[in-house]
Amino acid sequence: MAVYDTNRTAPESAILFGRIGAAICTVISAVSVWNDARITRNALSALSDRELEDIGLNRGEIDLIAHRKGSF
Repeated sequence: MAVYDTNRTAPESAILFGRIGAAICTVISAVSVWNDARITRNALSALSDRELEDIGLNRGEIDLIAHRKGSF
């Protein structure tokens, strides 16, 4: 019975593809956050001033709320 043992590290191509994959994931995440903010902004913009007042907002706060949605 023969045994083959090696201590090689990952090939450079695997490291490169890992970095490319990480970059793609970062871009997808950024697009997802932007889209969530867009949907929130559109939904709040469709409300009347009275409805916004009922939930404690005004038109000037819509962008702030849309961008901070995930941090509450």
